[in-house]
Amino acid sequence: MSRARLTEDEIAAGLAALPRWTRTGDTIVRTAQAEDFPSAIRVVVAVAADAEAMDHHPDIDIRWRTLGFALSTHSAGGLTALDLALAARIDDALRAEAADRQAG
Repeated sequence: MSRARLTEDEIAAGLAALPRWTRTGDTIVRTAQAEDFPSAIRVVVAVAADAEAMDHHPDIDIRWRTLGFALSTHSAGGLTALDLALAARIDDALRAEAADRQAG
């Protein structure tokens, strides 16, 4: 996946598909609530596995069951396709954890 910096139009199009993410300068951010602390940690573990596989690592803030994620490609000086792809995987991890909780 390209580490080239995205254009403003590409960023806008990417964020349109990620409605829970907002842009702050050269970073996209999302906050999410997990059911409880163990659930939050399971999400972080899932995100860590995806991030490691992509060789692209988010800033993660854990506050009990509140998770904060921030994505930017520092080597590119802004947002790249990697940031949008990892944001989608973070959304997937959050949905999967919520579905597992409902099924269990």
